[in-house]
Amino acid sequence: MGARFLVTTPIPEPGLRLLSDAGQVTVLPEPPDYATLSRLCASGNYDVVLTQLRDVVDADLLAHARVKGVSNYAVGYNNIDVDAATRHGIMVGNTPGVLTDATADIAMLLILGTARRVVEADTVVRAGKFLGWEPEFMLGRDVSGAVLGLAGFGRIARAVARRALGFGMEVLFAPRPPGDRPVDDGELGEFAGKVRQVPWPELVERSDFLSLHVPLNAQTHHLVDAAVLAGMKPGGILINTARGPVVDEAALVDALRAGVIAGAGLDVFEDEPRLAAGLAELPNTVLLPHVGSATVSVRAEMARLSALNAIAMAEGRLPLHAVNPPVRA
Repeated sequence: MGARFLVTTPIPEPGLRLLSDAGQVTVLPEPPDYATLSRLCASGNYDVVLTQLRDVVDADLLAHARVKGVSNYAVGYNNIDVDAATRHGIMVGNTPGVLTDATADIAMLLILGTARRVVEADTVVRAGKFLGWEPEFMLGRDVSGAVLGLAGFGRIARAVARRALGFGMEVLFAPRPPGDRPVDDGELGEFAGKVRQVPWPELVERSDFLSLHVPLNAQTHHLVDAAVLAGMKPGGILINTARGPVVDEAALVDALRAGVIAGAGLDVFEDEPRLAAGLAELPNTVLLPHVGSATVSVRAEMARLSALNAIAMAEGRLPLHAVNPPVRA
């Protein structure tokens, strides 16, 4: 009969074609709720489920699942209980490395957009309120010469650093906040002598722009809370292209309203697609609908990798990008 794949949301080509060539594909007409996904995974009708970040694959679902693997159409996999999957012999795959530049571009867009008040300015023009050049109209903040603090220093953060240095920014980083570990020049590579490591509290205090590039886990959940926001510069701007729950969004709304910080540029939200009350009304924000990886080429490559991961799992092979490599079918 061949491999059997469950796809919770249609993905771009060549993903579906690769899956169809390898077996039978069921694409759900709309995203499943938890009960539906749990029932389908427990049915025994599928070898592998290809999931999205919004699909919750927790310990209870995995305890009853009769699948060989879960292929996540994403780099992150905080929606999947990987430890539970490993205990039940279920492989997990993801799509790392393909969206680094695209997400770094979005981070720089948010830095520039918040600094120069792009959304506010665009709104003024469209509303017919632009009455001509004025000396103090829509004044923003300088990016060149400003301090960029990078929370985390993995692939995406390094790509942002490369761009920021081109804009003449001073780049500081904390590699694993809220904890710390030393990073020597050998590990820094091309960035040796160009960026500087500082402790997390100092990064918060010194950054004109604080950009988040950490995975979501127990240590980073609400990494940026009311206390961290209070420790930022009054003119500071928070940038988040990582995961929404890294920021206490309600505390952020309060800080923005009270002028504790000057602004925020967000591509991710704590309870997507819902926003914290009051966030959408704040003029000192740039809010994007989780489009960090949203280019034609990147989404196609994510589809290709997630399909190849799924096919390998269905055939009992280790996927190209295995999150829990000790698991074998």
